[in-house]
Amino acid sequence: MNPAREEPFWSYEDLALFIGALLPCAAIAYYSVRPFHHLSRGVQTVAGNFVLYLLALGVLYILVARRYDRPLWRSLGFTFQFRGAWICVIAGPPLAIGLAALGALLHAPESTSIQSLITDRTSLVVVVLFAVLIGPIFEELIFRGFLLPLLARSLGPGLGIVLTAVPFGLLHYVTYGWVWQTILVIGIAGVAFGYARVRTGSTVASVMLHMGYNGMLFVGFLLQRWMQ
Repeated sequence: MNPAREEPFWSYEDLALFIGALLPCAAIAYYSVRPFHHLSRGVQTVAGNFVLYLLALGVLYILVARRYDRPLWRSLGFTFQFRGAWICVIAGPPLAIGLAALGALLHAPESTSIQSLITDRTSLVVVVLFAVLIGPIFEELIFRGFLLPLLARSLGPGLGIVLTAVPFGLLHYVTYGWVWQTILVIGIAGVAFGYARVRTGSTVASVMLHMGYNGMLFVGFLLQRWMQ
């Protein structure tokens, strides 16, 4: 049997412990970057998020690998052995374009949050690398690797995908502010990532789709920036 398709062995108690650990993790991440106040806001923000994601992954390691004596990456479905990898690679950009069009139809206001983080070449490189490469890996491990299998086991794959997309969309409230149109669009993207995870049995599939999606968004952002 494909290990990525096995039933999750962790419980809602583990989920509660993980959620409870996020607040102290966020506090540690916040105070860890305060000494580097001389750096640009974009670099500080990315550094703080990176520390937070590392700590969250450490909590998952304790809850999944240490508590149950099971391999972390394989348990979270992080395997390259799945069919349809090429679809996940090429589907991200069209998904981004389609959802950007939906955002326009919903009259989503333009967000200035990303623009405020990119103030020089260094912050541009750091923000893009994090958003396109690092962020999708951590976010998919947490949402589609840890949370989705648990919800799908209890509620079924369809409802599990939708319910996982809700906190995923709300996570980006910090970045985009309370713009319901944008949060809705991100939530729909989360549904697509969840579908890829369930369909293939691999979190790597949702990571690929997520990377392509974010990459296309930043291509559009940079083109718009350079044309101004």
